[in-house]
Amino acid sequence: MKIFNAKQIYEADKFTIDKQQITSEQLMERAAIQIFNWMHSRMQGAQAKIHLFCGIGNNGGDGLVLARHLQDHDYNIEVFVVNYSEHRSKDFLINLDRLKEKGVWPNFLNEQSDFPAIGKDDIVVDAIFGIGLNRVPDEWVIRLMHHLNNSKAFILSIDMPSGLFMEAGLPNTEGVIKANYVLTFQVPKLVFFLPETGKYIDHWEILDIGLDKEFLFTLKSQFELIGKNEVLSMYVPREKYSHKGSYGHSLIIGGSYGKIGAVVLAAKGSMLAGSGLVTAFVPRCGYLPLQTALPEAMVITDNEELEISEINFSMLPSVIGIGVGIGTTATTIKAFSEFLKRNRLPLVIDADGLNILSTNQDLFKEMPPQTVLTPHPKELERLIGKWADDFDKLKKAKEFSEKYDCILVIKGANTITVYKDMGYVNTTGNPGMATGGSGDVLTGVITGLIAQGYSALNASIFGVYIHGKAADIAVEKCGFQALIASGILDNIGKAYLDLFQVSEPDVATGESEL
Repeated sequence: MKIFNAKQIYEADKFTIDKQQITSEQLMERAAIQIFNWMHSRMQGAQAKIHLFCGIGNNGGDGLVLARHLQDHDYNIEVFVVNYSEHRSKDFLINLDRLKEKGVWPNFLNEQSDFPAIGKDDIVVDAIFGIGLNRVPDEWVIRLMHHLNNSKAFILSIDMPSGLFMEAGLPNTEGVIKANYVLTFQVPKLVFFLPETGKYIDHWEILDIGLDKEFLFTLKSQFELIGKNEVLSMYVPREKYSHKGSYGHSLIIGGSYGKIGAVVLAAKGSMLAGSGLVTAFVPRCGYLPLQTALPEAMVITDNEELEISEINFSMLPSVIGIGVGIGTTATTIKAFSEFLKRNRLPLVIDADGLNILSTNQDLFKEMPPQTVLTPHPKELERLIGKWADDFDKLKKAKEFSEKYDCILVIKGANTITVYKDMGYVNTTGNPGMATGGSGDVLTGVITGLIAQGYSALNASIFGVYIHGKAADIAVEKCGFQALIASGILDNIGKAYLDLFQVSEPDVATGESEL
């Protein structure tokens, strides 16, 4: 599913209005009816008090239309106009008059107003600002939003939480609505998935308001939301008359004294992802642990007992995953650097491999084309430098990817895979994955997919999805706190099986995932 910017959404609105020969006010009516239907189907006439806070633009107009329909169905409503400007949109004014004709006269709030009392069992509809907000709200409006957040009432935001910008970082942490639910129109917004801004949204759902699908299909976006439908198109089935050599040979290089477990996790991840053969290259202290923990893998060792000092092997793997648990001693840095300068095989680099790169940046140019780097936030900062906000981070990541022709898998609550000018936002995963070793498993999974012939980009996108889905399946039995990396490994097979199970309609799209 594509993720569009504000300009593209406005273009889609205009195109739909022209093609369907409707007015912008009729499109607003359509959008608000969808919100009403969503609320009405869940409330069934319940008499919780509904406070609607409407701005004076089109987002506020949506709120006024919603108020009219709630009034028509005898809901207990109170409407407030957040009067932050003398400029009002045409559609806002049309629907303000229509609401008054129903006998509902909104309360106009300004900087001198006392804010209304709101009970914790009430409902707040946030229709103050929409996707067009591009400046910090006035101080009194920020105080109002702080008041709404502190009310503990259920907050439903229309399209996006008021106070967030569509394409910039967080201007003021106090001046943002903390939404329990967001009903967004037609497509998700990138701010839903970024660490700084996503925390203001507990749940979100897409409402189809009939924007022209053909036009949306032709629009090129710079971000895509990755769910089951998207990864199914990447999946490569196994042939009946195949053998282990048909699915590649993964080599995992890493480990040091006390960190051999990282290689075990990565090697097992590669094998469970489907790699036909897996070999681990470790210091000598890792030989017995690997042979014991993972008898399906082959093991070769460095001459050194406790660390990797020289990377030499006679076999020809399909792909190499390097860096997990490898350490950053001078000896290992030298071995890593020399290996990188002579290697031309596909690479996945993680953990200490990334740390070595970041302190020896002349090695960036030695990476083979489409090398996959899998940094967590701190490792990413060492690679691309500090950023002002999450949008600046993604801009810098794209520039880095373009410069070095590499793929960045930016790990987080919604892991984002970046390759040149495109970003792919993952939808699987959960807080239980914030545990040691889960990144090692991901490195192995991506390596194992590349071994089977997946492109480096598809292996990254698909691997992140499967890795997160395995964790989602695991926490159904153990909960977030008890999830460990081995639990993710144990459910990779179930994550594959889930790809082909018909599920309930996806709440984000209203369509079946299969």
